[in-house]
Amino acid sequence: MKRVALLGMPNTGKSTFFNRLTGASAKVGNWPGITVDLLSARVLLGSEMVEIVDLPGIYNLHGFAEDERVARTFLEENPVDLLLVVSNATQLDRQLALVLQLQELGQPMLLLLNMSDEARRLGIRIDESRLAGELGIPVVSISAKHGMGMDAARDAITRALAGAHPARKAALEQVFHDDDALESRLEQVFHDTVQVPLSATDRLTDRLDRVLLHPWLGLPLFFLAMLAMFEAVYALGTPLQDGVAWMLETIKTDAVAPAVAHWNPVLRSFLLDGIFDGIGTVLSFLPIIVLFFLFMAIVEDSGYMSRAAFLMDAFMSRLGLDGRAFVMQLMGFGCNVPALMGTRVMRSRGLRLLTMMIIPFSLCSARLQVFVFFTTAIFTAWAAPLVLFSLYVASFLAAMLTALIYRRRLSNDEPLLLELPPYRFPTAKQMWLRGWREVTHFVREATGFILLGVILVWALTHSPFDVPPASPQTLAGQLARLFSPVFAPLGIDHLMTITLLFGFVAKEVVLGAMAVIYGVGQGELAGIVHGQVDWVQAYSFMLFVLIYTPCLSTVAVLKQESRSWRFTALAVGWPLLLAWLVSFAFYQGARWLGF
Repeated sequence: MKRVALLGMPNTGKSTFFNRLTGASAKVGNWPGITVDLLSARVLLGSEMVEIVDLPGIYNLHGFAEDERVARTFLEENPVDLLLVVSNATQLDRQLALVLQLQELGQPMLLLLNMSDEARRLGIRIDESRLAGELGIPVVSISAKHGMGMDAARDAITRALAGAHPARKAALEQVFHDDDALESRLEQVFHDTVQVPLSATDRLTDRLDRVLLHPWLGLPLFFLAMLAMFEAVYALGTPLQDGVAWMLETIKTDAVAPAVAHWNPVLRSFLLDGIFDGIGTVLSFLPIIVLFFLFMAIVEDSGYMSRAAFLMDAFMSRLGLDGRAFVMQLMGFGCNVPALMGTRVMRSRGLRLLTMMIIPFSLCSARLQVFVFFTTAIFTAWAAPLVLFSLYVASFLAAMLTALIYRRRLSNDEPLLLELPPYRFPTAKQMWLRGWREVTHFVREATGFILLGVILVWALTHSPFDVPPASPQTLAGQLARLFSPVFAPLGIDHLMTITLLFGFVAKEVVLGAMAVIYGVGQGELAGIVHGQVDWVQAYSFMLFVLIYTPCLSTVAVLKQESRSWRFTALAVGWPLLLAWLVSFAFYQGARWLGF
């Protein structure tokens, strides 16, 4: 099978093209460095299957960032039939440097000029045939976002592969030579093939940036936008969540329960109170998770996230970080794992480790469903979005405190180089793919943990079988009593303690475990929790879930990316201690004030 390596500088729309060409759903975002690992897919081109490998974005082959090393290592160790280079047509004065550098490898190449629609709108004219002649390689203009030129790109790839010599590995030592000659060659090619008007700027972007990047208004407007997003998620998602919960309860009452009515009581309880209630409670929150990621797709793909990094850079530098660390933390809203891998774009090991320390405080989708449940069960409709927003603020405060404490041990001297792309509204297909990818990832990755977790919780809360479920006499009750001195000062009762213990494995288990412990579905669970837990206890519990030790998959990636057991132990132990201290201070302080 022939292999094509997809390369390009960060933020050229490379992963968007990959998705268009292969039908895959790689992570797509409108800021540099989003692709930090190898993604591959097989696609039929002409009469044969071809493997397309999406490499991390690289600025040049001399780079020392982790993502650039990944790309170099792949080219050195894997035979490739074709180098498929994606460039931003609006920035060829910089983008052609990588193309000329890759040409030194002597391998077949094809250049795709992406965002050609934006280039035309800005008045930039590119003589494609002359550019192809100057470079000696085929050149095709496309717009991966809108699908323009994709048929021509497929045909060009097919033709290039048909005439390619046998695949071979790259000899990268060839490209480490006189950069002055390459720069001179770039200027000559650009001058001969590209016409740029005196003012080639996006006027809408300029007008928006005058407001959104204002020194005083920029950050307040960003946080107001985030708050508005939470309000919209609740307003649209709560009815959908109630509908899913009603549907699941109807299925349980009208179909599942009658079908197992004559089963052994223990097996019936295992299926209804364990498996169905545990997993069903988690699934009922999928509509809100979908909406959250759809709105986040708009924020990220529009280019606003890069502005947030720019706005936060001056503040983050005081914490030993930079604006990219803020972006990585926002990426962690979906899942901490890809956000941790995203730190590979950082060259400084100190900066990278410090960023990896703060990412697990991000309010990921697994925690989100727990907080949505508690905010809707305990707080009024107008207060719930504010409470959720306060938890996001708390996650940033925990990260900032951590950075302040450890910035001297994990020092950084790397300057921030950040590109601010023009504002782009994502297409409906992009938003749908983003939402679908996040939900399928959540379901696929969490299902095993949730199923195992609810089974273990059911076993602990029902063993031995001759005592009332979830009573102090069960194994769960005895385990909770053992940890009671630790969690009682936080206002967390013995039953909720069990859910926290299983949350060490995966935060997705927390809500399902509560449904199993109380032996009810999502609808009844909200009523029971509302009657047994006041708002101070609920908020203390949410603070602990927000801050304490990340899930096992995150811990595994921390070890993999840091290559240090000592750092991993610190990244696990510190959040646990901080979570206890914060929850203790909040709960005891609230009670002292009379709440």
